[in-house]
Amino acid sequence: MRSLKLSVKDLLSAGKPGEEVSIKGWVRTKRGNKQINFVALNDGSTINNIQIVIDVPNFNDDTIQKITTGAALHVKGKLVESKGQQNIELVAEEVEVMGECNPETYPIQPKKHSLEFLRENAHLRFRTNLFGAIFRVRNAMSFAIHKYFNENDFNYLHTPLITASDAEGAGEMFRVTTLDMKNPPLTEEGKIDYSEDFFGKSTNLTVSGQLEGELGAMALGKIYTFGPTFRAENSNTTRHLAEFWMVEPEMAFYDINDNMDLAEDFIKYTIKYALENCMDDLKFLSQRLTDEEKNKKADEKSMELIEKLNFVLNEDFARITYTEAYDILRNCKPNKKKKFKYLVNEWGVDFQSEHERYLVEKHFKKPVIITDYPKEIKSFYMKLNDDNKTVAAMDVLFPGIGEIIGGSQREESLEKLLGRMEEIGVPKEEMDWYLDTRRYGSATHSGFGLGFERLILFITGMGNIRDVIPFPRTPKNALY
Repeated sequence: MRSLKLSVKDLLSAGKPGEEVSIKGWVRTKRGNKQINFVALNDGSTINNIQIVIDVPNFNDDTIQKITTGAALHVKGKLVESKGQQNIELVAEEVEVMGECNPETYPIQPKKHSLEFLRENAHLRFRTNLFGAIFRVRNAMSFAIHKYFNENDFNYLHTPLITASDAEGAGEMFRVTTLDMKNPPLTEEGKIDYSEDFFGKSTNLTVSGQLEGELGAMALGKIYTFGPTFRAENSNTTRHLAEFWMVEPEMAFYDINDNMDLAEDFIKYTIKYALENCMDDLKFLSQRLTDEEKNKKADEKSMELIEKLNFVLNEDFARITYTEAYDILRNCKPNKKKKFKYLVNEWGVDFQSEHERYLVEKHFKKPVIITDYPKEIKSFYMKLNDDNKTVAAMDVLFPGIGEIIGGSQREESLEKLLGRMEEIGVPKEEMDWYLDTRRYGSATHSGFGLGFERLILFITGMGNIRDVIPFPRTPKNALY
């Protein structure tokens, strides 16, 4: 069997002084003089670099000149004990410059760059320590999600990205069509005739895999989806993207309480996985956050990142009803003194991020799950409670983020579901396939959606959702 190539991570964790090794990577920094150079080499496998010691007189001057920040190197040599932060370093015997990097034009220099500058150079920002850490954490969390559901006997279901249904009823969807928009076929009423389109009807990119996920859950028992979703919401905030990833489990025979238990257990599992497998990156991200907030007042600073993750891991989430949350918010000082941008004066108001964060960060000082929302502000498929005013919905709220999970017990009664669809104006004919799950063997079932980027925001301590997805899609921005 052929051996796998060694990575910087391998060498730093298991390399022994005296070993002859070969390593490839990119130059982070280079320092030294005419006699000796020290090169920090990184291959993306870890936040840490391996130091390459180059005895300058032993090498061609042209090679030395080409070793600049960003250049790709292949280095062969011997590991020796290091007097620096790492246990070992590599004394170079052979150096090949695999790819040159012009220091005059290369945007990513060994200095602090603003996040705005790095977003403008998103194709190169992976090469910074910050974004290397973020995307290693994102990778680990993706794996942890699949691992959790696999360990709990869920089936991974691939739901369609192209759909004719609007799961959220929001109408903010991207249309998918092959029609000539300059000269589309028209009906007798003068509207675009989508029967002539590729799929024979109007289709869009999905905002959720939930409805199709329910179909799978009502046969397989427990399923989850994990994939991209799309929303054409013209929102340029730090919390919204036009293309984002959702994790959506659906479970037969789960009621709202089972749903809450699963959501809490699931999110704690992912945080624990990050703490156990991403500590080097988390320490780096924690120090970055501390440095960013060093000039803030004590009461304005965030909790230290690793402390915050452990805090959430070790706390039972508070569980309250919408009405209890409403009473707390209506009577709190920020509301009475009109400090909230959106005042909470009438039962039935849809809570905003500022309200959610007050409950989590100021009142309960831990994650909160709110249940039993007014039916008017929630989707048609949520189970109607006995009071006929609220539905068995749940939102999980996190510090710094607000809502991170939204879900509900689904309405299993065909009669009640039809009634809600009529109230809201959801066309029954187009949803007949969905209604069949209530006609044939209907049962209690529940599910939720986790915004994956919001989870990564929380775990990394970043403040803008555009910085935790490789290529952000936002209004007027579709680079790459």
